[in-house]
Amino acid sequence: MENSAPAQAASPPDFLFTSGQGTISAYDLGQPITTPACEWSLLERQIARALAAAEAAGQANPLLIGAFAFDPADASCLYVPGRYERGVRTPAAERAAETNQVISVQSTPAAAEFKASVSSALNAFAQGHLAKVVLSRKLILTLHKPADPERVLARLMSQNPHAFHFSLPLGQDRRLLGASPELLLRVSGGEVFTHPLAGSAKRYGEPEQDRQVARDLLASRKDQHEHKLVIDEIRRVLTPHCRELAIPANPTLMSTDTLWHLGTPIAGQLHPGQASVLSLACQLHPTPALCGYPTELARQFIREQEPFRRALFSGIVGWCDSQGNGEWAVVIRCGVLDGHQVELFAGAGIVAGSDPAMEWAETGTKLGTMLNALGLGTEVAL
Repeated sequence: MENSAPAQAASPPDFLFTSGQGTISAYDLGQPITTPACEWSLLERQIARALAAAEAAGQANPLLIGAFAFDPADASCLYVPGRYERGVRTPAAERAAETNQVISVQSTPAAAEFKASVSSALNAFAQGHLAKVVLSRKLILTLHKPADPERVLARLMSQNPHAFHFSLPLGQDRRLLGASPELLLRVSGGEVFTHPLAGSAKRYGEPEQDRQVARDLLASRKDQHEHKLVIDEIRRVLTPHCRELAIPANPTLMSTDTLWHLGTPIAGQLHPGQASVLSLACQLHPTPALCGYPTELARQFIREQEPFRRALFSGIVGWCDSQGNGEWAVVIRCGVLDGHQVELFAGAGIVAGSDPAMEWAETGTKLGTMLNALGLGTEVAL
């Protein structure tokens, strides 16, 4: 524990982030810093002032916590908490889902529009304008009674124990919750680590069928191409900052409760006194796994095709300390809880050879993580 006396057991943290490295619980958040990342000079000064104020108030090593948006022009949601705790990660106890009913459901875009956007992306690939683009949809649910954030988070943690879990207040009783399988970046004592995922396949309950799906994914040229675009971009960004950088020649399989993924663990040593986790994370974000490639062309395609602003979805969430250490995960397998309304998000990476119907189905599978945590049937996403 650092910088504070323990919080009351009955009081959940205002912010929570868990990883294999432990748990960050933060309290007394105050007002968020909302300056978008595109105004980096101003944002950097605001962060520095907030950290300095926390040090002056007696914190030995204050934290910056929160999330950056997908689009650098959209608002951030960052805090320097009045107090925080760092602890050993402990498994969450399984909690039964509340009995609830869906009053209404709306997908934005609808299936036909999403598939048309995939077809437009395939045309752009054929013309040589793009190599990859990630297209997403938002599922808006109106529930009979408000979802309990604590209960939803506990189920996310028990059902997805190896994920990066996060709970972030957005103001006006809205809260971002999720169980991301993907670490964007970790820096600890000059060591840097990232584990990008790109290329996915739905898991099955029958063991032999599930193993065959995994083998097919590992052998898929389409998915290997999609993954290579991500790795090449991460190599380009990190290499100038590292005196050592180990990148395996081929991806390996990793799994969640619903999906197989291709992943590549990348580890290195930073040059002494160089970049902090925050500056590196903002240089990496968004990777082709969340946006596409080339980045700016893919982002413009997304702006033209998606009928909603992603805001924090497919942004990054996490923490860093005043010494430049920290962890940032990508904001996927997530939702925003707002009383009776819940917004869920999912995306799919589109490359040459993608099938519009299969990409739509993939978004439905990814929505299953949050739907299961809410105690709702996955058929809602169809």
